[in-house]
Amino acid sequence: MKLARVVGNVVSTVKDACYTGQKLMIIDYIDENGSLTGNQAIAFDVADAGIGDTVLVNVEGGSANMFLGRSVIADLTICGVIDHITLDGETREYH
Repeated sequence: MKLARVVGNVVSTVKDACYTGQKLMIIDYIDENGSLTGNQAIAFDVADAGIGDTVLVNVEGGSANMFLGRSVIADLTICGVIDHITLDGETREYH
């Protein structure tokens, strides 16, 4: 799993039927200092994240199948919205 920030969304009017009704978001990974890396990707969103949210991204395809309850082709799944992280006694808030 990796941390990322949601920086946009994807709208697709033509797609495979298994993707109908599924939300796709553009994410930008976060480094150990909390800064955006510039490495962007598209992820399924099963956590109802919004633009600006800091999220937990699962980086293997099996989680999308588990969360969506059917077989889909996917590498990245947003599986949680982060409220805060405490590391080495320092807490960072992400609201």
